[in-house]
Parts: sequence; structure tokens; C-alpha cells
Amino acid sequence: MTVVRPSLRVEKKLLGDGRVTVIGMDEVGRGAIAGPVAVGVAAVTIDVGRVPQGLADSKLLTAARREALDPVVRRWTRTAVGMASAEVVDQQGIVPALGQAGAAALGALVSDGVTLDGAVVVLDGSFDWLTRAVPATLRLPAHPLEVVVRVKADRDCASVAAASVVAKVARDALMTAAHDEAPHYAWASNKGYGSTAHYDAIRAVGAHALHRKSWLHQASSVALDGFAELDAFAG
Repeated sequence: MTVVRPSLRVEKKLLGDGRVTVIGMDEVGRGAIAGPVAVGVAAVTIDVGRVPQGLADSKLLTAARREALDPVVRRWTRTAVGMASAEVVDQQGIVPALGQAGAAALGALVSDGVTLDGAVVVLDGSFDWLTRAVPATLRLPAHPLEVVVRVKADRDCASVAAASVVAKVARDALMTAAHDEAPHYAWASNKGYGSTAHYDAIRAVGAHALHRKSWLHQASSVALDGFAELDAFAG
């Protein structure tokens, strides 16, 4: 498989047009049936250095490569990860959960000294789930936070690829740690996504607090009986 190497072309165009900071944003765990959804952010400015060697969309990298890149990315630029729990996904839905996690990630950046004044968020995907979720404490008096939605931004934009890496590493670490408490779900290997072993364990011992209960109910007729992953859980 040929790995597409992201560049700073989009970020430099936005910075050249007058933005002060470009914040790449990407989510991981959207299609899992257990664990939180995580959103990573990576902020770059005009003085950003060269893209770290080997950086790519986290889905195109091995776990070992992601873990090696994580500290490199964190030295390259300011990053943060926000999460929304399985309970939030169940109670509010996946889109509000994504927004909550994204807002938390932005809040962490601000706490780290990154200003949103003159910033633009490059959000991977085709739908803006962030804007409505940004709390008043992060909103600018003069104008709302600018969000640019870009399909496959995690493949093309270095800031978004960096965000995907830190989010994936952080979420994987959480699910691996949870495996020690409940090894029968095989979270160390499936990271909360649907798999035969995962659904086998749910059928044998029931659901865990980390499971998205509403998603299991929707999947039960297919996934728990036939061990087939639903399209809704893919990605």
C-alpha cells in the first residue's frame, strides 16, 4: 500500500491569507462499540518547522510507527486530545459527543497558551460537528471560530495527520489499559471496535461500563448473532 505523505500546502495557504494559527483536527473511535470517541488537535503557525519524517494519517500507520511518531509530533507543534465517554455517546449521540470532544481538545490548547484569535480549524470530513459545540468561554467576541471542513484532510494536511496520530495513540493507550481490567473483551487488540472475540465476550459475560449500550442494542440482531460488523461501526 502506498502511503500518501501529507504536506503543509493547505496550512501555508491559510496562513498566507491572514490566519494566525491553523488547527488541524481529526477524530478516532467514531465507529467503535466500546470506549470514548477521541478528537486530536495540532496547531501550526507561520514558523512551523518541516513536517516530521514518516507522518501520515494514523489509519495508514502501524501501531509501532504511531507510537514512535507521537512524541515527535508533540515536539513539532502544540497538540491536545479531548474525549467524550461511551455514556455521552449513548445519552447524546455520536455527533454531539464528537463536538464535546473537539471542544475539550480546543480548550486544552487554549490552556496551553494557544490563542483562537485569528485561528482556523481544518476539520477532517464532510460535516462540521464542531461549531455548535464550542462553548461560550471559547467563543471570540467579534466573530465565531472559523472551521474549514475538508474531505481526506487527514491524508493531505500535516496538521490534521498529526492530530490523528496523537488522538489514536491516546485512545489506544486508554483501551489497552482497560484490557487489564476486562481481558475477555480483547480490547488490547481490537481497541473497542467490533470483532468476533469482542462480540463473543459480550454474549458470554454481558456489556461493560465502557460499552456504548445503545449501539449494542442496534447491532444485536446482526453482530451478536452473526458476528458481522455493521457498516455503521466501520472506520
